Amino acid sequence: MEASTLMKAGSRQEEGFGPQPGKVADLGPAPNLWLNNSSLGKKRRSQYLLNSCEKQENLSTWIPENIKKKECMYFVESCTLSDAGKVVCACGYTREQHLEEALRPHAFQDDEWDPEKHIQEAPTDAFGDIIFTGLGPKVGKYVRISQDTPSSVIYHLMTQHWGLDVPSLLISVTGGAKDFNMKPELKSVFRRGLVKVAQTTGAWIITGGSHTGVMKQVGEAVRDFSLSSSYNKAEVVTIGIATWGTVHNRDGLVHPTGGFPAEYLVDEEGQGHLTCLDSNHSHFILVDDGTHGRYGVEIALRTKLEKFISEQTKERGGMAIKIPLVCVVLEGGPGTLQTIYNAITHGTPCVVVEGSGRVADVIAQVASLPISEITISLIQRKLAVFFQEMFETFTEGRIVEWTKKIQDIVRRRQLLTIFREGKDGQHDVDVAILQALLKASRSRAHFGHDNWDHQLKLAVAWNRVDIARSEIFTDERQWKPSELHPMMIAALISNKPEFVKLFLEKGVRLQDLLTWDMLLYLYKNLSPSCLFHCKLQKALAKEPAAPALLMHHVAQLLQELLGDSTQPLYPRPRSSDQPQTLPVPHVKLNVQRVSLPFLYKCPSDHVTFTMDPVRDLLIWAIIQNRRELAEIMWAQSQDCIAAALACSRILKGLSKEEEDTDSSEDMLALAGEFEHRAIGVFTECYRKDEERAQKLLIRVSDAWGKTTCLQLALEAKDMKFVSHGGVQAFLTKVWWGQLCVDNGLWRVFLCMSFFPLLCTGLVSFREQQLQASCGLARLRAFFNAPVVTFHLNTLSYFSFLCLFAYVLMVDFQPSPSRCECVVYLWLFSLTCEEMRQLLYDPDDCGLAKTALLYFGDFWNKLDITAILLFLAGLSCRLIPPLLYPGRIILSLDFIMFCLRLMHIFTISKTLGPKIIILKRMMKDVFFFLFLLAVWVVSFGVAKQAILIHNESRVDWIFRGVVYQSYLTIFGHIPAYIDGVDFNLDQCSPNGTDPYKPKCPESDASRRQPIFPEWLTVTLLCLYLLFTNILLLNLLIAMFNYTFQQVQEHTDQIWKFQRHGLIEEYQRRPPAPPPFILLSHLHLFIKRVILKIPARRHKQLKNKLEKKEESALLSWEMYLKESYLQSLRDQQKQRPEQKMQDISNRVDTVVDLLEMGRLKQSGSVEQKLSSLEEQVAQTARALRWIMQTLKDSGLGSGEDPPTLAPQKASEGQDLEPDSRQEAEALGDTPHVNARHLLYPNSPVLRFPVPNEKVPWETEFLIYEPPFYSAERRDRGLVDPMGSPLKPLAGITFNAVDGPTDRRSFRGSYAVQDGFPLNPMGRTGLRGRGSLSRFGPNHTLQPVVTRWRRNPDGGICRKSVKKVLEVLAVQQPPSEHWALPGGSQEPGEMLPRKLKQALCRESWPVFESLLRQGTEVYRGYMDDPRNTDNAWIETVAISVHFPDQSDALKRLNSHLLACDPQMSVQWQVVDRRIPLYASHKTILREVATLYGGHY
Repeated sequence: MEASTLMKAGSRQEEGFGPQPGKVADLGPAPNLWLNNSSLGKKRRSQYLLNSCEKQENLSTWIPENIKKKECMYFVESCTLSDAGKVVCACGYTREQHLEEALRPHAFQDDEWDPEKHIQEAPTDAFGDIIFTGLGPKVGKYVRISQDTPSSVIYHLMTQHWGLDVPSLLISVTGGAKDFNMKPELKSVFRRGLVKVAQTTGAWIITGGSHTGVMKQVGEAVRDFSLSSSYNKAEVVTIGIATWGTVHNRDGLVHPTGGFPAEYLVDEEGQGHLTCLDSNHSHFILVDDGTHGRYGVEIALRTKLEKFISEQTKERGGMAIKIPLVCVVLEGGPGTLQTIYNAITHGTPCVVVEGSGRVADVIAQVASLPISEITISLIQRKLAVFFQEMFETFTEGRIVEWTKKIQDIVRRRQLLTIFREGKDGQHDVDVAILQALLKASRSRAHFGHDNWDHQLKLAVAWNRVDIARSEIFTDERQWKPSELHPMMIAALISNKPEFVKLFLEKGVRLQDLLTWDMLLYLYKNLSPSCLFHCKLQKALAKEPAAPALLMHHVAQLLQELLGDSTQPLYPRPRSSDQPQTLPVPHVKLNVQRVSLPFLYKCPSDHVTFTMDPVRDLLIWAIIQNRRELAEIMWAQSQDCIAAALACSRILKGLSKEEEDTDSSEDMLALAGEFEHRAIGVFTECYRKDEERAQKLLIRVSDAWGKTTCLQLALEAKDMKFVSHGGVQAFLTKVWWGQLCVDNGLWRVFLCMSFFPLLCTGLVSFREQQLQASCGLARLRAFFNAPVVTFHLNTLSYFSFLCLFAYVLMVDFQPSPSRCECVVYLWLFSLTCEEMRQLLYDPDDCGLAKTALLYFGDFWNKLDITAILLFLAGLSCRLIPPLLYPGRIILSLDFIMFCLRLMHIFTISKTLGPKIIILKRMMKDVFFFLFLLAVWVVSFGVAKQAILIHNESRVDWIFRGVVYQSYLTIFGHIPAYIDGVDFNLDQCSPNGTDPYKPKCPESDASRRQPIFPEWLTVTLLCLYLLFTNILLLNLLIAMFNYTFQQVQEHTDQIWKFQRHGLIEEYQRRPPAPPPFILLSHLHLFIKRVILKIPARRHKQLKNKLEKKEESALLSWEMYLKESYLQSLRDQQKQRPEQKMQDISNRVDTVVDLLEMGRLKQSGSVEQKLSSLEEQVAQTARALRWIMQTLKDSGLGSGEDPPTLAPQKASEGQDLEPDSRQEAEALGDTPHVNARHLLYPNSPVLRFPVPNEKVPWETEFLIYEPPFYSAERRDRGLVDPMGSPLKPLAGITFNAVDGPTDRRSFRGSYAVQDGFPLNPMGRTGLRGRGSLSRFGPNHTLQPVVTRWRRNPDGGICRKSVKKVLEVLAVQQPPSEHWALPGGSQEPGEMLPRKLKQALCRESWPVFESLLRQGTEVYRGYMDDPRNTDNAWIETVAISVHFPDQSDALKRLNSHLLACDPQMSVQWQVVDRRIPLYASHKTILREVATLYGGHY
């Protein structure tokens, strides 16, 4: 049963698209909205969205002020009763449902009920959140609005207050309003495809919102998606627009201050003729007109809202597109047919699902037929099949109307897509929907590059790279890389990595894409949820003088993340060193393509920086934690190991500041992935060439702040990378200096003890020159080796500790002894070495940074503390009264010096890991002591308070509370706590003896304790239970966990920390303390006196020559490709991937078989078509022979037999435009003249199908309306006329005064005083909006020239030359037109041409028209034609074959007199946005000059 029958007035599921006649346009412009598609971080979401309470308060205030409802204010009794038998008002509501004032007597209460008079607006009382009782916790939004609410207000509500992102696509689902059956397979395909297209493109789905029919199908599709495993919390926006007066149980939605939430009960059994809302929709707009039970109220508002949304622009990533609208049709009846007709008429593409039933199947059955075969009888047969229940209600007039509408729908095939599940290669509804939009965009006002550019924008906005590959990047269009730049920027900003990869494959060069200003633009468009964006905002807030974001702000934050070893990646701008680039405006569609030198050198006193587009985009992706995009950019990078390590460092730094746990974990996972990639590439390099791989570790990278891969790995704490065998081999090589690494330590010790052994060859050197020499060079190389320096310093340190211990225990005299003086000298040398380390700055980082780096090391802090403590002890020791305190301080200081030994032992492969475990356990002890202190203090205070009364001595309080309680853990139980060993002689009764504790509470006379012994014993047992058993075992468990955790990675940790010790001794002077003072003196002379700058040893940081560096990076990049290929191979070997590959191959084979079948059937069809053509030619020859014989008197009196018309092959694969043009040749003479809606008026034509156009064809029910528009220029037009009064004083088929009423087609018929259109019926009588009855003559000048390249050459397409035609456009029309039209009496030039040219050029153009070539003379198929008035035209071609002076003068005179008129040269092509009748003329011109069309 159809909606219009079921719901009396027909619901919006079956209504028309486009603006309704006579409706007032929405007031107010659309708000300029931009919402971010990316999901905001949980902790920072509150920075952009109001919390729930604030949002409710805003809604409760904003909605009543801006959105109204409608109420009946005067009760007028209706003649009909309600379903319950109650008296109701004409509005449908009962007396009880009216306001009290509506029941009072009024002056015009007895009048007939009038909505405009009896219904008034009031602030809405139903809005807020909606939950469905018993159907889960899902929360939706709803609002009750007046039917007159402006679309801009509704759109503002949805995007601003409901928080919906601006859609990239609008899907309007229409069809049957009553439940219908679909095949299970088709239902599954439809549901899956609809939700997929909504999810992938960010679309809004709009339906009628009720729990029935097609709306129910959409709701169940969304429900199934939300329950599936692919559901990723990205809600599919499903908006239901329903009539408030037809919603069952709507009283529960009424909350004057808003329902947060309102509970709604779905009761299908008790709904009666009303409907329930569908629980699977996310938003509801309930349209109110003040009535009850009347369907279809929402139709006009939904139409206007959809049109308004489709006119809005979505800006994202510097790219702006208008939101496309598509209509999806399932099943349906008469209302659905009107919906499709309106949609097609207004240029909205429609996707009809075949197999869903009724109207959808009728259209699908005839969509592939030529228009000439879609006849009234055919439609009648189809209706009898698909509308069996209601076929008897179809009248002849209704069938004629259906035939006409279906013909018009099928005629615009470029807007109609039939989805046939499993046929014609169609398998997914989502692909069909997107292909329909692309097919429609090709037919609109776009040509050439603009058309393809628009399609690509749609594909990018939808994030459907599969559509772009199959539909856009084809052989039909060759893209220039520069044309893809705007979409590339949009794909980057909107995080669409698949499109970035596609554009790179199509030749986009990042060096051409990324300029300095474009990079700044990208950083200004960071995702607001990005942590780096928040850090930038804070950095800008600290610089109030900074006008806007600059790249040096980015550089500051990056330097903090990369570490102090790197220099700024981008310089601070100065007036003298600004890059000379053109300013870039706010990017929308056109991207500024100004190249910046990639190596920009500042003056000599400034730092040289490198602009590497791949590196810059990689950083930009990493700081936003965009995995796929970062992986694509890393694959493009050249310095890939350094890039991967830098990314790991940045991500780890950001993860520490990220408050969102999920985001932090994602960052750490991505950091680990990049570390793994760095290891993989380095492994490939190390396998090929160990020496070159080690060069990569210490090569200075200009792109990454003049740091090295090794430094980046250390800054990032990438232990796996540092523990790699190749890195460790390099560190071992550095550790041994110029010595061979296979020298035994015993040989080194022997040479250290007696250095003349170096000349014996006991130790070997790596360099042949050193191995051959036997002099000072070998001695210097030996003692400069870090391994030798380390062991010399170790022996020296042990000697220092032994001497220090001897002085403290044996030789500590009142005046310093010789041994003590040696200790002081030794300590002075250690102090000088620490000062050298503090001031050591080979990278010119500055004192502040070097100090920060120095104090960042724990062992340096320990050294400084030990030295300061020694100085304090020395100061006390030199003062006689403080000699003993000085010795105590020095004794404590000795402990700290001994702890320093652990750092020395970290180099040991045996002791090093154990020291690491010990350090980790110290952290566990710290947390354990906190727990232990709670029990110790609580028990100690309770014990002290119970046993001792008013102890005033602080030291004994501490002993009783802390010290004794702590000793109790280890078994030292207080003797008096249980009263057994109580002895008053061992304590002081009054607490006066400083060496005895105060006695506990006792009876002095009986010398017995009086405190509750049971209580103290109980407390002691509980205390020992928790401390000895629970806490100590907890500590053991913590130690065990730490040991196991660290033991697994102890080798990595030890290898990582080994670097610090190697680097320290690599740059340390070779002489041990105290002889190191000589080295310090030499260093002081070089740095301070001679001003020789410090240099980092080349073994840890090496600056390569340009050629060598370029070759090394090329080699690294080659091996990176090898590594990526190995990753892909590993991916293919995975079982899941193998299964996927097998599935793809099977699908490919099936497609090939299907294609082969189609090709075979196509070949057969082609042969049949050729045979049909030959038969037709034979029939024409026979007809000519028969006619000749008959004219000669040799034929019989019988009429010759007629042949059936030739049928077009079904499924013929023609382009929509080509097929439409081919069909137009065989179509009726006028199509545009039969459009049902007459232009610029509310008049509807009588439907005239193709077969009823000729006047000779009988059409008994033909009763067209009569319409003649009033014109301002009444003196120049014919009278309006009347169907009952024939025209008088007008002579047709002759020259009537100044008016030529003759037709180019000869004499035309005149019936009842009115001329008849020689082409047949149009469905409208009268003059219409034309000037004259009969023919209205016009002139169409066709001004053309050749399209030329910038170098002056003529453009060609498909070998043919390309023409350009002069066209004009007048709003509100979207089409262009030839500059012709009617002529004023005595004038040569038409009016439009006069408006397009300056007055002084009119005489020149008149002479050109006289010299022009007539290309057409005859009838024009114009929408303004009627049965009694039509347009005939003469088309004259004026062509400029070369760039003559006349053409230049014409271009200079192209000045529209009307400021709203546009004048432009348009490229001649079959897709040119010209009126159809003008296209016919243009095709003749192109044929005349042999041009492309």
